[in-house]
Amino acid sequence: MVNIAQGHESPPSITTQRPEHAARHQPRPPVVPDTAFSVTGRTATATRYLLAGIRLALGWVFLWAFLDKLFGLGRGTAAANSWLDGGSPTAGFLGKAAAGPFSGFYHSIAGNAAVDVLFMAALLGIGVALLLGIGMRIAAAAGGLLTVMMWTAVLPPESNPFMDDHLVYAAVLAVLALLGAGTTLGFGRRWAASPLVRRNTWLR
Repeated sequence: MVNIAQGHESPPSITTQRPEHAARHQPRPPVVPDTAFSVTGRTATATRYLLAGIRLALGWVFLWAFLDKLFGLGRGTAAANSWLDGGSPTAGFLGKAAAGPFSGFYHSIAGNAAVDVLFMAALLGIGVALLLGIGMRIAAAAGGLLTVMMWTAVLPPESNPFMDDHLVYAAVLAVLALLGAGTTLGFGRRWAASPLVRRNTWLR
């Protein structure tokens, strides 16, 4: 660089600022928000109602299974095999259809009175909880356990090496609980605001 006042070339300026110090003062690039799960407006409303519809549909699946086995409505259980007429809700499936590495265990508990009561109570409780939108965490945990056990009762599945609808049901139940699907078209907010649930948050 030429110094006009002195008429001779001046030495080049030396930057003493450390590279890391200079980099620290450089403006940061703008942060781009992750919009994968941030939905607003109409999309958020549609998502809430979609989740509520899935919740109601699954609730009806569980409740219908209970009613059919209790009364023998003829869809999956004949009237003569209804629970009220002395039939066993678990004897048919676990005693005859169970196959695979866990078949011995399921055959041994098929038709057991205590197992029948637990199975029917689970169907009723999960179905009612999902339809009302209350106790979603418990319903998701119990429903996930029940559907995974039903998956293990017949391995491998008939139409796939390992995947079937029972595992999908378990995953969907978990999503419904995590996203609070009981607050839309359900009593989830009232349930969460009740003194009992506020003292015991695991009941949500």
